[in-house]
Amino acid sequence: MNKKLLSLAVAAAITAPVVALADATLYGKTHVSIDWFDIKGSDEYKGWAVNRGKIGKGHGRANRLGVKGSEDLGAGLKAIYQVEFGIPLANERDYDFDNGEQSGLKMRNTYVGLKGGFGTFLVGRHDTPLKVSTSKLEMFNDTMADYEDTLGFDDIRADSTIAYITPSFGGFQFAAAAIPGSASTVDGTKNRKADSLAEGYSLAATYGNGPWYFGAAYEVLTDQLASIDDAQAANVDTSDYKKWRVGLGIRDLSGFYLSAIYEKQQSIDFEEKIMVGSKEEDNDADVWQGQLGYAFGNNMIKGMYGKNKPDSGNETKSWAVGFDHNFSKRAKVYALYTKVDADKGADEDDWKGFSLGMMYDF
Repeated sequence: MNKKLLSLAVAAAITAPVVALADATLYGKTHVSIDWFDIKGSDEYKGWAVNRGKIGKGHGRANRLGVKGSEDLGAGLKAIYQVEFGIPLANERDYDFDNGEQSGLKMRNTYVGLKGGFGTFLVGRHDTPLKVSTSKLEMFNDTMADYEDTLGFDDIRADSTIAYITPSFGGFQFAAAAIPGSASTVDGTKNRKADSLAEGYSLAATYGNGPWYFGAAYEVLTDQLASIDDAQAANVDTSDYKKWRVGLGIRDLSGFYLSAIYEKQQSIDFEEKIMVGSKEEDNDADVWQGQLGYAFGNNMIKGMYGKNKPDSGNETKSWAVGFDHNFSKRAKVYALYTKVDADKGADEDDWKGFSLGMMYDF
């Protein structure tokens, strides 16, 4: 083979994978933070960590690497796919100093589906519509002050999801997802009675137009997803765990950001009633939070306050303040301080912390 033919063969071998993946997009997020905690109670700790460490509070930093793409099937129809891995950049899962988190990788939203004028249909692992319904209103997402871990808003990424999302109708969009039972439970035990195609389901409606945003959602996890062993050990009757969520916000109205989110949780942990002293009471909770921010230039100042008020027991209060600086659309640094008051007496489960972090999206 002469040199010219050899060069052409090598060039073809190198470019062929590029052509095959022409519609594939590699993307990701890197997020690191230097954190200080003052944690009270049985898990007491006062000190420093990177990306909260194992003992720290608040949400994980949600570092990820993924590939997504589509193929035009004709007649306005596309095949779509996404494969996304969670990749911790620091140790968040054990107390080993230098093992590289051998089990650190985990799957995030990963699916295959079809997209067209009818909307989007997908099957795989995905955030539920309830979780997605207010994600655009969360100003402290994936940080120490995330509303999941400070106040107890209950977001789920279901490992088995069948979902449908409508096209946008003048800013209105609707989503529905079913979670097949697969003999599964929330804590990983087996329950063969969890056999329905919709052992859990989630519905949401959202509206976005300019700075205005609204989301409303309803989600049910049936009691077949509860751990049978735990229920028997506690001698309790299980019930469907239900959630309603409503969020309303203004996003960048002359630099102002404002949001209010409310969630009603019923039969928490699948228990309809709990004993409080000698009295049986409903096992429900009202969770709400307000957030306010103001952007000027490449900067934003922001704050939040909220409560988790159970029908029985003590309420949890949380507040946070933060400052963001955007170097570009993809690179951001931030500083925040948050405090959680669990109101259980003797500072049990109270904590506060400071975080200095940087995010880069690619």
